[in-house]
Amino acid sequence: MKKLASIAILSSLPLASCSTPPTDSEAVVEHLVPEIISTHSFDSTSFTQGLELDGDELIVGTGQYGGSRIYRSSVDGQESVSQSLDPEFFGEGITKSGDAIWQLTWNEGVAFKRDADTLEELDRVSYNGQGWGICSTDDALITSDGSSTLTFRDPETFAENSTVDVTLDGSPVGNLNELECVDGEVYANIFLDTDIMRIDPNSGEVTAVIDASNIPNNATPDTNNVLNGIAHIPDSDRFYITGKRWPDLYEVRFVPAD
Repeated sequence: MKKLASIAILSSLPLASCSTPPTDSEAVVEHLVPEIISTHSFDSTSFTQGLELDGDELIVGTGQYGGSRIYRSSVDGQESVSQSLDPEFFGEGITKSGDAIWQLTWNEGVAFKRDADTLEELDRVSYNGQGWGICSTDDALITSDGSSTLTFRDPETFAENSTVDVTLDGSPVGNLNELECVDGEVYANIFLDTDIMRIDPNSGEVTAVIDASNIPNNATPDTNNVLNGIAHIPDSDRFYITGKRWPDLYEVRFVPAD
């Protein structure tokens, strides 16, 4: 899949000039791994599709027809409020934007706008295609649909404004799933994989590949019970990560791979 440019080199040039310098994208891609700081109990029935930290509480969005919901809980799992989706909706990613929460649905083409505190529905809007992950910046929502494309949307109306294709060394990166926007970059879980991509949303280029295969998956064996859920802890270099029906929530920092 990777394509390398062909460069003609005159045989009379010095040997040192025969080496091809790395491209910009190759030069900046880091290889990182999670370092576990602490482990917390998590709801093993939650088919986690979105994870967000708001103050000292987690906001969790879950999937499955007839079982999708959104709820708030302490980091140690004490729920404070919960709202269920109607059984015809399969919940997907969530993000806090201002005083509202946006929640995607998988195949239904509906996004719910909710009160950030009560999680009650304020509005719902339609969009084209599937909904997978979502995160927010100061002036935009960024969504994924399972492809290699990120879509930028208006944070008030959810209208699509632009898109960018995500690439790693020139090749598209598909299965972009749950998203987290952090300091001008986007972190994306890769569906059915243990890799997390850190992406420059302006260019679409992957700036870091985070190999999270060292994180214990203690969920009941199931092909769907994979790593999915990443929430940045503000004013720190740490994150919470978990997965679908995982009984554990991990506080981690991302450090260089050996």
